[in-house]
Parts: sequence; C-alpha cells; structure tokens
Amino acid sequence: MEPTKQHYEITQICLLAGKVMLQSGGETYRVEDTMMRIASALGVDNSHSYVTPTGIFFSIDGTEPMTRLIRIMERSTDLRKVTLVNDISRKITAGELSPSEAHEALKEIDAARIAYPVWVQVAAAALASGCFLIMFQGIWQDVLPAIISGGLGFLFLLYIQRWIEIKFFAEFLASLMIGTISFLFVKQGIGHQLDTIIIGSVMPLVPGLLITNAVRDLMAGHLVSGLSKGAEAFLTAFAIGAGIALVISLY
Repeated sequence: MEPTKQHYEITQICLLAGKVMLQSGGETYRVEDTMMRIASALGVDNSHSYVTPTGIFFSIDGTEPMTRLIRIMERSTDLRKVTLVNDISRKITAGELSPSEAHEALKEIDAARIAYPVWVQVAAAALASGCFLIMFQGIWQDVLPAIISGGLGFLFLLYIQRWIEIKFFAEFLASLMIGTISFLFVKQGIGHQLDTIIIGSVMPLVPGLLITNAVRDLMAGHLVSGLSKGAEAFLTAFAIGAGIALVISLY
C-alpha cells in the first residue's frame, strides 16, 4: 500500500472514530487521545488532532502532509457508542483488527440507532422527576404530579426537537409546558408545593453531562471546547429558567 493511500485510510478511520465519539457526548480530550492512539497503533506516530464541539481537525506529518476537517452538526448523549469506539480502539492497539475491519466496524456504529425507545426515555424521565422531587425535600403527595409533568415535558421536548432545529427554543417550550402542567396540578388541588414539583420535573432537561464535560475540558487545558460547552450549558439553563419564569409571571 502506498504511503499516501495508507495515510488517507488511517485519517478516515481516526476522523470517523472522533466523529462518533464527539457526537455521542465524549469529552474533547478523550476524542483527541483516542484518535492519536489509533493512528499510532496503525503505524503513524507523527499525527496531530484538534477537536472543538463543532469540528475535528486531523493531520499527519510526512513528505506529503495530509490534513482533513470534519464538521459536527449534531450532538447528543449516547455513551454506548463512546464505549464501542473505545473498544475498537483497544482492539486496533492489540492488533486484533486490520484497518479495513476497523473502518467497517466504525461505519456500523455510526449508522446504528442503539438509543433506547422513546417510551423508555419518557418513563425514565418521569421516574427521575418523582425521585428528584423527594431528593429536594418535596412531599410524597406531589410525586405523581411531578412524574406526570416531567414525563409529558420530556415527551414534548423529544417531539418538538423534530420540528425546531434551534435547541434553545425547544427547551424553552418544554420547560414552559412543564411549568403550566405543574401549575394546573396545584390549582386543581392535586399538587401542593409548586416549587418542588417544577424543580423535580425540569431536572431531566438539565444539561448535566454537558456541564461535566465543560469542566473536565477546562481542567484538561482545552479552553476553547470548555468555554463553548459551558456557554451551551448556560443557554440551556437559561431556556429552562425563562420558560418557568414566564409561567410563574403569567399565573
């Protein structure tokens, strides 16, 4: 295999691995480290990777240097895919996978839809809402209103994201719905403590993983990615707060 062709294949493998990890919620430093480890395992020690939340740069030095860029348009949370890519990286390092086999395996992971069904996600969000209400010292009589508000709000978020590409407005509308449902429960006498019902119901919308990754990236020295993820988490929190504030101000 010619060096340039070999470098091209290695670059494609590293970029695809980085893309899957970054789109699935992987930390910036972990993505960069995985890409460089894969390149080193495939015989390229002089590689460079630079990852931001919206793009990945990967370069290989040599007589004919090669630099590629891949754009990241969507980001979600799917730690199962991150685990699968890490497993492939280990197999490449151990010599258990050839470059072509690794590339095909990464393509399968990228195309796979292994997220939980919608009803499972909604049920988990509803149950978490009730548990968060108790954790924030709510009363047991409000558990059912919190479960219903949190479940319906999360279901609405999943539905509205199919039609609204701007994440801020989808989260704002979802929190607005949660606040409205919680207020109606209290007004009808089914719920009692509006504040704890709302707090428990909106917790599934809180960007916990995003905040964690932002802090970890900042601690690892990735200032651009850390600040970008922190700003995204702040906008999400602001959208949630604005939706709830609007409900309280209107009613």
